[in-house]
Amino acid sequence: MAKQKKPHPIFTDVTITDIAAEGKAIARINDVVVFVPFVVPGDIVDLQVTRKKSNFMEARPIHFHSYSAERNEAVCEHFGICGGCKWQTLPYPAQLRYKQKQVIDNLTRIGKIDLPETTAILGSAKTEFYRNKLEFTFSNKRWRTNEEIAEGKVFETMNAVGFHIPGAFDKVLDINKCWLQTQESNEIRNEVRRYALEKGLTFFDLRSQEGFLRTMMVRTTSTGELMVIMIFFYEDKAEQNALLQHLADSFPQITSLLYVINSKANDTITDQEIHVFSGNECIYEEMEGLKFKIGPKSFYQTNSEQAYELYKIVRNFAELTGNELVYDLYTGTGTIANFIAHQASKVIGIEYVPEAIEDAKVNSGINNITNTLFFAGDMKDILNAAFIETHGKPDVIITDPPRAGMHDDVIAAIRLATPERIVYVSCNPATQARDLSLLDADYKVTAVQPVDMFPHTHHVENVVLLQRR
Repeated sequence: MAKQKKPHPIFTDVTITDIAAEGKAIARINDVVVFVPFVVPGDIVDLQVTRKKSNFMEARPIHFHSYSAERNEAVCEHFGICGGCKWQTLPYPAQLRYKQKQVIDNLTRIGKIDLPETTAILGSAKTEFYRNKLEFTFSNKRWRTNEEIAEGKVFETMNAVGFHIPGAFDKVLDINKCWLQTQESNEIRNEVRRYALEKGLTFFDLRSQEGFLRTMMVRTTSTGELMVIMIFFYEDKAEQNALLQHLADSFPQITSLLYVINSKANDTITDQEIHVFSGNECIYEEMEGLKFKIGPKSFYQTNSEQAYELYKIVRNFAELTGNELVYDLYTGTGTIANFIAHQASKVIGIEYVPEAIEDAKVNSGINNITNTLFFAGDMKDILNAAFIETHGKPDVIITDPPRAGMHDDVIAAIRLATPERIVYVSCNPATQARDLSLLDADYKVTAVQPVDMFPHTHHVENVVLLQRR
């Protein structure tokens, strides 16, 4: 007979003391750290332990005895279930304070380098409806909350369209209203759901890999353009055309209505053919009079207004006079490269995704920028001694790597290139700190500027200026 697992304990009257990584908070029980989501420092709660290790535990709050004085009411009806916006109950000034602390802690604890005084974090003007891109998932396995299960609530349909539940890869929370993107996004998603249920369209089953409706992406711009991409698991021209035509008729403000047939085992569409149903194949964002093409596969900072503030900081840190050769590493669609091009002699952008590089070239063309050059390929393979000898040693390097940071070979190539200044933009201060420690022998950090791109989340962007010693 199998040995029954001992149930995890419940602790009562526990005070939440601090903020931790990944949007969780911290409590201490008998000198053991406990990580707890959806609480803020100062809350006094009962905790149900969900995971127990020798040196830490994870738990969920099951009862609040008292709330912290530093607490907001969550505006979203899905708070506490949806995996996003975990800091909604934390007032925005407190969010900024903890993000600033996160940056400093990472740079000092991991980087172990001398730092100048960190400039106060730049908050986002918008804390709601600030995202320009959201992806929604269709599933025939609706997530039921603990309360719904306890009540024995029965749903007419288990189909849902919304966000994946963390830790339950095939379950989707049915979203009524999301506070991250414009109300048009909510209206479009909800109408697709209503239409699909009325017409009996099948929602995707991730485990068995079947079902018609798979995912949907909505992209918006500050100029008012709107892109919707419907992703179907298989082709059914009659059904897909009827749904797409219904969307076009119901939402004439959609300027780019696209679709994809994706029968792969994963949801990525970067390797899939994009079909235009109506409107344009792309949308355009604007910044300081410059236009930037955004296609369905393009990367663009998801908070458009705050991206402008971020790029201005990058430009200021670069201290360009018009005579510099600049390397823009991980250039994406060339947004930073084109944004600074008028202040530089030449800008060379490197990016892994070929489609992004093609967009970068288009962005230079539509803005009459002639002093940029773009290359597609793996950064560690392209940026080497031969490349630097061919194209010249840069005066300034701007680098904006993914969350994993820079490969050791890339850092070695940067040191070989000996630029006078490096502007390092990071979405992960921990890996940024690691990279800064590797550059420390040759470069001194002279400025640090955190930027909040994602209110109500634990994520923080950080810009560092390094000067050659």
